[in-house]
Amino acid sequence: MKKLVLTALAAASLLTLGVTSAQAQNLAIVNGKPIPTSRMDAFLQQAARSGKPVTDDVKAQIKDEVITREVFVQEAQKRGMDATEDFKTQMELARQSILIRELLTDYQKTNPVSDAEIQAEYDKFAADNGGKEYRARHILVATEAEAKAIIAQLKKGGKFDVIAKKSSKDPGSGANGGDLDWANPKSYVKEFSDALAALKKGQTTETPVKTQFGFHIIRLDDTRDAKLPQIDEIKPQIAQKLQQLKIDAFRKDLTAKAKVE
Repeated sequence: MKKLVLTALAAASLLTLGVTSAQAQNLAIVNGKPIPTSRMDAFLQQAARSGKPVTDDVKAQIKDEVITREVFVQEAQKRGMDATEDFKTQMELARQSILIRELLTDYQKTNPVSDAEIQAEYDKFAADNGGKEYRARHILVATEAEAKAIIAQLKKGGKFDVIAKKSSKDPGSGANGGDLDWANPKSYVKEFSDALAALKKGQTTETPVKTQFGFHIIRLDDTRDAKLPQIDEIKPQIAQKLQQLKIDAFRKDLTAKAKVE
């Protein structure tokens, strides 16, 4: 008799453990359907990745959201909305999006950007943007005759910034008296860059400079050695750019190999 009692107690304990274990795996039970805690965990991970502090209040809000979503899903299923062609199409699109995201995430893990690649890209950036920077002003007009007339005004003592505000067809710099701020000459079209490089500090072009945009009168205000950021300052941006280039190449390679009929 004593042995039977012990056996019954043991069975009851195992049953209790089983129920407790099942409850631990479920966030809640809605209309008899268990909601796994893994569903809430997925939302918590999203919140953590976004940088949002995962407080008790946030957990409570997420739990309510998960339960509410299940209530709505069950109601939609009752109404047969998961059997429509539109729903099936959207589910397929969502499945594709998730698979593509996982594929690209895996590709990034197996094809990381190396420090050597970042250094090479920085060296290229430094070569393209090093040397001298120029601070210039310009006045852009539509015809050579207009440009020559403005050069004549400047020679008679006309104020460059005043004329630029009044006559320049470049709305950005014109409003600032023709000021183009500091820039590497390579950032301009060749005709403009060549004319600018030929000037000395304080000089203005004697003849109109023709480009694809019209006719320019250019004045060089100052020069300085280019101030480039250190590699550590822009390393994240370089890495992001190179990673995107890798993904683009991966996409083009897969597309090129695919048999499309």
